[in-house]
Amino acid sequence: MTDAVELSVVEEARQLAADADRVVVKAGTNSLTDDESNLDDEKLDKLVDDVVDLLEREKEVVLVSSGAVGAGKGRVGYTDETVEESQALSTVGQSHLMRRYTESFERYDRKVAQILLTQNDLDNPDRFTNFKNTIETLLEWDIVPIINENDAVATEEIRIGDNDMLSSSVAVGVDSELLVTLTDVGGVYTGNPKEDPDAERIEAVGRNYADVQEIVDGSASATFGGIQTKVAGARSVSEHGIPAVIAKSTEEDVLEKIAGGKAVGTIFVPTNGVIDD
Repeated sequence: MTDAVELSVVEEARQLAADADRVVVKAGTNSLTDDESNLDDEKLDKLVDDVVDLLEREKEVVLVSSGAVGAGKGRVGYTDETVEESQALSTVGQSHLMRRYTESFERYDRKVAQILLTQNDLDNPDRFTNFKNTIETLLEWDIVPIINENDAVATEEIRIGDNDMLSSSVAVGVDSELLVTLTDVGGVYTGNPKEDPDAERIEAVGRNYADVQEIVDGSASATFGGIQTKVAGARSVSEHGIPAVIAKSTEEDVLEKIAGGKAVGTIFVPTNGVIDD
């Protein structure tokens, strides 16, 4: 499986990722909260440290952050039972999440901005133009845009995707040159690594996509934001000529390693002719 993509192709994809000047980083809920759904300060600070590693390389970073519902659960002490309750929890958690991001980035004298979106905002030409103009202005001002789905009015993310597909759409829409999805597993595996100790990490996905998809479909759990939507999002940007990496959020200096062209997680090779695979 892992040797289905030629080494030279993998290395070229890693170099493309390393050379990216504009990066979309997506952080999932499990990368930001603890087992009791409290926002985890240590995890959030590490994410910010990793993002700053890219900023100090003079890269532009757009952060897509989940975690509002999870942070709301810990803040209110209430476990959601319905979509409506999840939406209400998200409104509590989102303000707490942004407060912590503001505090954490201030350690580096960096400013952040909040943008709440739905997929409809990206699909509507006028709204999308306004969104993209805002992103361009914030990046010009050296401010880090932090995007989350507007859970108070959108339910699809709560039910299924945990921002995986939204981050893919954002990466394509803002002309990003790399999408990095940070998660609590180290990439795509030949089985569910949480249940199968023999599962092996798949180093690269390209011409072997059909085989990888079959493995993912067979091993993924039914929980929202699972590996299926992460793979789908990474595949989508790769079809637009953008490399994508799924990597472990807790890995030391994870974004700096990717920017250095090192082997991290699972890389998705662009499939539209950017690289001849």
